[in-house]
Amino acid sequence: MLGEIWSSSELTAKKFGITEIKLSFLRENGILKPGIHWKSSPLGQKKPWNPKALYNINKCRKIINKFYFEENYDVAA
Repeated sequence: MLGEIWSSSELTAKKFGITEIKLSFLRENGILKPGIHWKSSPLGQKKPWNPKALYNINKCRKIINKFYFEENYDVAA
């Protein structure tokens, strides 16, 4: 599908100016939804019980911007 750009956690975090730990936090706490914002990498992995995630850049952008905008707004208020 056009517009479906999947990227590694390293590149995604770098693109949005956050750490991979923050990106992982958003995924593990359900803010980024599986199958929509991220998916498991289809490539063979050394740890199949802990697969690497690939992120949909376009769909993550909206959530990450909203999450960090609201978080920064609450701190400043």
